[in-house]
Amino acid sequence: MSEQIVQIENVNPNDLYGANDQYLTMIKSFFPKIKIIARGDFIKIIGKDEEVEYFIKRLNLLVLHLERYGNISSKVVEDIMLCAGESDFIKNLNDSDVLVYGRNGLQIKAMTANQKLMVKASEEKDMIFAIGPAGTGKTYTAVALAVRALKNKEVRRIILTRPAVEAGENLGFLPGDLKEKLDPYLQPLYDALRDMLPQAKLQAYMEDGTIEIAPLAFMRGRTLDHAFVILDEAQNATQSQLKMFLTRMGRSAKFVITGDITQIDLPKNQPSGLPQASEVLKDVKGIEFIYLNEKDVVRHKLVTDIVNAYKKYYSNADSDIDTDNDNTND
Repeated sequence: MSEQIVQIENVNPNDLYGANDQYLTMIKSFFPKIKIIARGDFIKIIGKDEEVEYFIKRLNLLVLHLERYGNISSKVVEDIMLCAGESDFIKNLNDSDVLVYGRNGLQIKAMTANQKLMVKASEEKDMIFAIGPAGTGKTYTAVALAVRALKNKEVRRIILTRPAVEAGENLGFLPGDLKEKLDPYLQPLYDALRDMLPQAKLQAYMEDGTIEIAPLAFMRGRTLDHAFVILDEAQNATQSQLKMFLTRMGRSAKFVITGDITQIDLPKNQPSGLPQASEVLKDVKGIEFIYLNEKDVVRHKLVTDIVNAYKKYYSNADSDIDTDNDNTND
C-alpha cells in the first residue's frame, strides 16, 4: 500500500472536478480499489503502488486535456480512463510543437523559422539574444518559453524586466505609487502572461513572487538563481546597464534578451548596450544570437509592410548621406 498526494497545477481544479463533483465522482468509479480524497488543489491517493501510479497517469492526461482545450466532458473522462497504451487519443494530446497551452485552450507555438530557432537555442544554451523589428514575436516567444520552463519545474521562478525608458512620452506626471507609474512600461509582458496563464494562477504567482516583473534598475546587486529571466526592449539599456544585467546570472538560470536596434529611445549621449553586446559576446560559448526579420512578423499583415517601408526609407537616407559625403570630399 502507498499514499501519494498530487497537486493540480495550471488548471482550475473546479473545472476538473465538474459541477457538484460530477467528473470527480465518475473518475472515482473507474478506480474502486483505491481511495481518492480531493481537497482544493490537492488529491490524496491511497492504494496499491501500481494502481496509484496508473491513476496518476490518467489524472495527468485529464489535466493536460483541460489545459489544452479549456474544458472536459463525461465522454472525455470515459475515453481517457478506458483507453489503453499509447492510443491515438493520447498521442494527439502530446503535441511537441506546442510551447504552452494558454487560456481557453489557446495553443502557443513558434510560428516562424526564426522563432523556432529561438526555441531550439533556448533548449541548448543558457543565454540567448533575440534581435529583430517590431511584431516578430520576440517577447511573446520568450515569455512562452519561460512559462513552459516554470510548468515543467525546470526553474523556480520567472523574472521579467524592461528598462523604464519613455518612447517619446512623459509618464512621470501620472499619479500613483511606483508600481502604478512603472506598469505602462511593462504592459506587454502582462499581456503575454495573461494569454498563457489563468488569471487566478497568474495573480497567485505574482503575489508569492513566483513571477516578478520589475524595471531593469531593480536588478542591480542581485543574483538570479533557478530562474528564467527575460530582459525585454534591451535596446533601451545603456552599455553599463546591460553589462550589469548579464552579470546577474546565477546557478541554473536561463536568460533571454530581446530587442530592436531600430527603435532605440535612449538620449543621444547614451549609446545602447545591445549593439555592443552583439559584438563583444558573439564568440562566447553558451550564448547564441538569433536575428529575426520582416519574414517573422506575426501581427497584422500591414506590420510587415510598415517594417519594410521604414527599412527602405532608412536605406535610401543612408545612401543620400554617403553621396553627400562623397561630393564634399570631391
